[in-house]
Amino acid sequence: MLKAILNANTQIMPFCELARDLRIQNTPLWLHQRNVLAPYTTREIELKQGERMQPVREPTIMYRDNLYFDEIYIKEFMQEATKRKRPVRAAFRSDDPAFKEHAFPLSSSYTPAGSLYLADLWYYPNGPVAGAEPLVIDLEAREIGYYHVPTYMADQSGDLVFQVPLKSFIAIDSWVHVFIADMVFGQFGRGARFEKRLNEDLGFKLKILGKAIYEGRQVLECSELVKVGKGCIIDPSAIIHGPTIIGDNVTINAGAVIENCVIGNNVNISQDCQLMLSVVGDGAFFTISHRLVYDYYYGKQHGGTKYLFTNVCSWAQYLYWRRLYIYRLQLNPRPITRT
Repeated sequence: MLKAILNANTQIMPFCELARDLRIQNTPLWLHQRNVLAPYTTREIELKQGERMQPVREPTIMYRDNLYFDEIYIKEFMQEATKRKRPVRAAFRSDDPAFKEHAFPLSSSYTPAGSLYLADLWYYPNGPVAGAEPLVIDLEAREIGYYHVPTYMADQSGDLVFQVPLKSFIAIDSWVHVFIADMVFGQFGRGARFEKRLNEDLGFKLKILGKAIYEGRQVLECSELVKVGKGCIIDPSAIIHGPTIIGDNVTINAGAVIENCVIGNNVNISQDCQLMLSVVGDGAFFTISHRLVYDYYYGKQHGGTKYLFTNVCSWAQYLYWRRLYIYRLQLNPRPITRT
């Protein structure tokens, strides 16, 4: 199958880089796309903006290179597309909770079509042609709490929540989308899929339990849930709960606590650090008692330059929820009540 890649030339601020070059889950977006599509494609062509594609007569998948999608979404998309045997284009319902709350705001990549929004992902069984029909894939969002807010501090609209999808798809048009792709669709999504499989797959549950008993560890600390790379040095007093992925040549010192994280290569985590639901880039160095929660830390990348994404993500969280709260308050103003 042919893979045709359309270039998105808009730089994402404040990084001043194209979306394809940004790291999602500690992997450059272009490489992540290539890895996800590798089981389906045999060759690729890249089309710059305004460049016309030569006619071909073979199955083709075409997408814009600012898209983040995971294996589960692409698997279902390809199954449905090949079953129809007609040109299709990825689409989302306007009321899909994950799309409505997280993917659509601040985005310019979706084309409205009635009650649907079309994304820049196509499948052609016999080469690109006009008139692809929409193919809607439900993201299967689950409402997962972000913070519990006491009633005397907020209105009656409830707790702050994320709409976490079991299948991930989002266009990276803003720096907020980088946070959403990494945290909500990445870390939270991975945890939600793990919980779903644990509840539905008895064999998976017994496998984890057996591995924990064999290794003499707690269930969340067994090697089935905590994947450790080569050449790592981990202090026995460190606490690491899965699902967590640790790269190569990582040093984790005494008293560190790590829960549901992705940690890159050549990372040093000093004593008493706490990392939860976060992504750590290659070459990062954490000083004593550093904390990273719902965040991304760029390590030593991009020609040796260090980028600290922590403050950006913190501001993204604040601005995103402040904007969402004000928007809802304008739609349905309610007085603040105390209990």
